[in-house]
Amino acid sequence: MSSRIIPVQPFDYVVFGATGDLTKRKLIPALYHRFKDGQFDEQSRIIGVSRSKWGDAEFQKAARASITEFVEPEYQDKKTIDRFVSTFSYIANDVTDEKNWGDLKKNLRDDPKIVRAFYLAVAPDLFGPICQYLAKKGYYRRDARVVIEKPLGHDLGSSMQINDAVAKIFEEDQVYRIDHYLGKETVQNLLALRFANILFEPIWNSAHIDHVQITVAESVGAGTRGYYDESGALRDMIQNHMLQLLCLVAMEPPASDDANALRDEKLKVLRSLKPIIGDALTRTTVRGQYRGVTAETASVKSYQDELPDDKKGSRTETFVALKAEIENWRWSGVPFYLRTGKRMATRVSEIVIQFCNIPHSIFDHAEGAPKPNRLVIRLQPDEGVKLLMMIKDPGPGGMRLREVPLNLSFAQAFSERTPEAYERLLLDVVRGNQTLFMRRDELEAAWSWVDPIRQAWDAASDAPQPYSAGTWGPTGAIALIERDGRTWHEDGH
Repeated sequence: MSSRIIPVQPFDYVVFGATGDLTKRKLIPALYHRFKDGQFDEQSRIIGVSRSKWGDAEFQKAARASITEFVEPEYQDKKTIDRFVSTFSYIANDVTDEKNWGDLKKNLRDDPKIVRAFYLAVAPDLFGPICQYLAKKGYYRRDARVVIEKPLGHDLGSSMQINDAVAKIFEEDQVYRIDHYLGKETVQNLLALRFANILFEPIWNSAHIDHVQITVAESVGAGTRGYYDESGALRDMIQNHMLQLLCLVAMEPPASDDANALRDEKLKVLRSLKPIIGDALTRTTVRGQYRGVTAETASVKSYQDELPDDKKGSRTETFVALKAEIENWRWSGVPFYLRTGKRMATRVSEIVIQFCNIPHSIFDHAEGAPKPNRLVIRLQPDEGVKLLMMIKDPGPGGMRLREVPLNLSFAQAFSERTPEAYERLLLDVVRGNQTLFMRRDELEAAWSWVDPIRQAWDAASDAPQPYSAGTWGPTGAIALIERDGRTWHEDGH
């Protein structure tokens, strides 16, 4: 089975921060794959903007190096690369200085059939000034799009300031707040699983679901990432990626696949989250920070050891586990356990829907008790969907119950390459499709729920709980879920 490639309109994609790590590691490889698959051609242009005193040749050379390093060798084709980099041009531009703003007019086309998009792969404090200059210099059009990356502030107030600055120039329907998790194939398949099949929706509620677990675990550390110590796991992962996943699991069926219909339903979930304040904070949240591990074969530094001297003693959390509750009709009484961290046992992102126990077992004399059914949606690695259910173990000699998976592996089911998240999101901007991008009111609702947790942690005297690198986090995270008579889903990792 092969996927259907639908070409997009010709475009002018202006990338501010063109010499940065995001552009090199994600944006250029993503655009190359879409070019190689025929979704756009030489009628489109990719215009790099940065302070570096480059010209077109240097930017094209950097694009080739990016493809060589970050695109799998089997997808590298010299003729295709030559055609692709021919669409690249470059403007040296100091966006902080109006007098040194480069002239984009020679690169931007006035044809209304050419989509105009600005990707701001720069620090958030530059979003407002860049948007203002785009308008002042005459580069703004009402049909233009602007893409902004996280972190969109460090709390509700700063987030509103950033969005206010962008909103002075761009209308909300022009703003694309990118969250690469929403571009993952399995995340979108969660929508298909729920709303394109009649099987699950009748039982997708508190009468049949016992609890939900969402885990985003990373095996790498965090200390060398410049902004991480200012954000921590709560802001870096919970506030955006994980709350978005929670919304997709918990939302009501939208009236259509229209972007605003879907985002309206996600917003309702965010506004239904029970606040975690007061005594609930100690019962329902855990924060941790990884310690180093020394072994005969290798050693791993602690978070503190990775920090520069002026950051030593930081109380920034590298792990968060919490119990969220949604106060509405569908989910009343169903806990959502969220867990994320650095230097954990393995790299994995998954959603586990655990259904309730059967109301009555007729297998009193069987070997092995029935276990609740579980639906496991694996986002990375090895994307797929697995339904764990009970069957009889084959063979004579009585009833032996056994849990087995009905397993859909994307790699095995589909022969073609699975596109990376940025491939889809970058061209969704060109299509004008905002479905997989956060709306401003969603972002602010998420900050409103997270901020009281952050403020309480900052005011507390206790430090994050330590945990050894290569484990599943501090013991407090285990206690958090086991107090409710449940356990984290870790088998099969």
